[in-house]
Amino acid sequence: MIAIINYGLGNLSSILNMHKRLGIDAVITADFEVLEKASKLILPGVGHFKKGMDNLKASGLQQFLDKQVLENKKPILGICLGAQLMTKHSEEANISGLGWVDAHTIRFQQQKLGNLRVPHMGWGDITITAANPLLKNLPEDPSFYHVHSYHFNFTEPTEVIATTRYGYEFASAFQKNNIYGTQFHPEKSHQYGMKVLENFSKLYR
Repeated sequence: MIAIINYGLGNLSSILNMHKRLGIDAVITADFEVLEKASKLILPGVGHFKKGMDNLKASGLQQFLDKQVLENKKPILGICLGAQLMTKHSEEANISGLGWVDAHTIRFQQQKLGNLRVPHMGWGDITITAANPLLKNLPEDPSFYHVHSYHFNFTEPTEVIATTRYGYEFASAFQKNNIYGTQFHPEKSHQYGMKVLENFSKLYR
């Protein structure tokens, strides 16, 4: 069973509905007992970085997830803000994140965007930069839905598994051990998003 973490932010119902269409057992929950029993976790997110961290701390989820992810090595997929929260720090409100991956969350550099506007909103092709089971059985340069004003900036590029171009190349998917993240929204990306969620469900079987 996959547990979609309810910490007050994110497209929870969209993610759950995508799993239902795939026939994958999934549940939306903030219950520690249910989260502990789950085989995998999804950390969704839409909104402000500070609100996300505040909610995780206030609910006790930050400490709980640190144990599940870092000690118990439970697979987890972060989506958009959920993936950004896994980084060390965000320029949005200038606060620390969970620190699970060696990256920071930075705002789009407007001087490199030309006439492009922030937020980056809409469909964008990703370039798969490293073979990875999360992205297997996808065509070359598949298109995914993005909506964000900030993106990952990795210290260690070997953790980056896909990039997207919006004025310049930025990391749009990563893996570090049992920790996976996408800047794009699989739950809004039709058949390719379904494939990513299906791939995640099959990891470590």
